[in-house]
Amino acid sequence: MPALPNLILVGPMGAGKSTIGRLLATELSREFLDSDHEIQSRCGADIPWIFDVEGEAGFRDRESQMLRELAEREQVVIATGGGAVLREGNRRVLRESGTVIYLYTTVNQQLRRTAKDRNRPLLQRNDRRQVLEEMFALRDPLYRATADIIVRTDRRGPRAVVGDILRRVERLVDPLQCKA
Repeated sequence: MPALPNLILVGPMGAGKSTIGRLLATELSREFLDSDHEIQSRCGADIPWIFDVEGEAGFRDRESQMLRELAEREQVVIATGGGAVLREGNRRVLRESGTVIYLYTTVNQQLRRTAKDRNRPLLQRNDRRQVLEEMFALRDPLYRATADIIVRTDRRGPRAVVGDILRRVERLVDPLQCKA
């Protein structure tokens, strides 16, 4: 069977991109790269601080540069930030750099998973549900247009999601497989 390509996880905040990405990388003996963590490491500052100082546009510029750099790597698993798909250039880079997996989750699940998280600048408002619903309406079509595979993460443990991803990616690489 041919080698699996880079695996790139997209999806909204709270979908499990970092958790699932780490497990997937471990399962495949690959390096795991999280674009948000890479940006923070390079800047020496957390994302809320970058948003405060540079605004969302400044952060998105940094994100685009980081995605281009990460996309040059080989045999890696990459977790992107939830807004990475907002720019067409980013969507193109992701599609050209590996197999893109959309980790789909509902707004209800996002609310549960981000309830106590204060490190998400776009959620630091009173009506978190409305913010998440608006982001979902805008971003879901972009995730779908970018993805090679869509995997639902609601009410599923991370290991079950990883198993599902591996089976589906292997079928993309070798469509004649007979595995269930």
